[in-house]
Amino acid sequence: MKPEYSCIKWIAIAAVSVALVSGCASKNDPVAQAEKTDAAKGIAAPSLTETKAIAEEAFIYGLPIVMNYAVMYEYAVDKSGPQFKAPFNQIKNEPRVFTYQDTAIVTPNSDTPYSFLWLDLRAEPMVLTVPAVEKKRYYSVQLIDGNTYNYGYIGSRTTGNGPGNYMVVGPDWKGSMPPGISKVFYSTTPFTVAGYRTQLFNPKDMPNVIKVQSGYKVQPLSAFLKQPAAPASPVINFPPGTTAGIKENFFEYLDAALQYVPPTPEDREIRARIAKIGIGPGKSFKLQDLSLEHKAAVLLGMKEGDEKVDKWLSGGLKNVNGWGIGSYFGDRHFYNGDWLKRAAAAKGGIYGNDAVEATYPITRTTATGEPLDGSKHNYTLTFPAGQLPPVNAFWSVTLYDGKTQLLIKNPIDRYLLNSPMLPGMKKNADGSLTLYIQRNSPGKALESNWLPAPDGPIYLVMRLYWPKETPPSVLPAGEGTWKPAGIVVSK
Repeated sequence: MKPEYSCIKWIAIAAVSVALVSGCASKNDPVAQAEKTDAAKGIAAPSLTETKAIAEEAFIYGLPIVMNYAVMYEYAVDKSGPQFKAPFNQIKNEPRVFTYQDTAIVTPNSDTPYSFLWLDLRAEPMVLTVPAVEKKRYYSVQLIDGNTYNYGYIGSRTTGNGPGNYMVVGPDWKGSMPPGISKVFYSTTPFTVAGYRTQLFNPKDMPNVIKVQSGYKVQPLSAFLKQPAAPASPVINFPPGTTAGIKENFFEYLDAALQYVPPTPEDREIRARIAKIGIGPGKSFKLQDLSLEHKAAVLLGMKEGDEKVDKWLSGGLKNVNGWGIGSYFGDRHFYNGDWLKRAAAAKGGIYGNDAVEATYPITRTTATGEPLDGSKHNYTLTFPAGQLPPVNAFWSVTLYDGKTQLLIKNPIDRYLLNSPMLPGMKKNADGSLTLYIQRNSPGKALESNWLPAPDGPIYLVMRLYWPKETPPSVLPAGEGTWKPAGIVVSK
């Protein structure tokens, strides 16, 4: 038997039973190196079965962290990239809504023009200033750290539509709130993002949105207090966060991202466990250096971890007429170490809001469970008279490609239907409202109600901004008295 065939054979065996083998190891194998370190400390090395289990946990724990790192790299680091927005500590206002050409974030919101602000809090806190916003216009500033925790909100629901100054601090900051600051927000990581959403009523309203956006300001605390600036932090050479690179070596990117995600009480245990196979800040987990048996165990663990995430997404939500509804975004206390929920939330649509800020019914099926596919059927969604989504701000239904979860190029450049569009939409004789979800136009008379679909799988996301908390309401998410109607096949 040739030596190379021996190693190939062991891959097959490992994939089935993760059996312990020898003879194919690499001296640079990160798992083997971790085993040696543990052995020197008198700690038993993980078996292949345990290696697989740890790899699965590491994938689930690390998925949102790596996804966030990739977005940060594209938006704030890679100045030559097509998705670049602005350097750290500079606001990038988008005087438009997202389209099919925006691909850095899955299931992007196309309701509200975004403003993006990636913060580097290492040197000193940053102060975010917001202007007065007219009361009828919803806006929010969502603060998300490198753990993908939503650690705070500024805006209509939480702080009102008046002007204000808000301070954002990193994990190492110690101090008190200075005069002139309305509130302090605490990030668990030194790099964090602020996502601004400013409601757009219609295309002609864009100049008004731009005026609001021009009032969003950011400055270091020292500048706000008119004091000397803090010493600049060291420049970091961030590894490129490309999709291809992450697919090829996920754990190497997790190593890189974890350098900027300090441990918290919630994740100390899992961080110690993944270190047993050589994953962690300051390490370099290279898949190609693994022995074949370790590679098989790690890849199988990652595969099963990904399957668990998908299973949670399909079954972890409350099924209401075919829509999955749940509460799956929040702060560190909301997740409380539930890494599977956090990973599923990120994969379903990273940077989603807390349910009280926005609730997201999602579906890939009809009310009776058949997969939505634009190449096979036309569909409708009908809201009975008086039963539109109950919100304080506004609602929308957005259609995505079921494979990529990205917006779809279409002949009328329409990616969603929302409540600001209601005056131009056609209601039925009984007062109900029907949305037509299909590839081709339902006809000029109904085109105002048309949501163009792809020639293939469909993914639908309903966004209920600032949902009402008194009946009828979608809250508690999935348990409320208001229930969305199901998608049905057109007759």
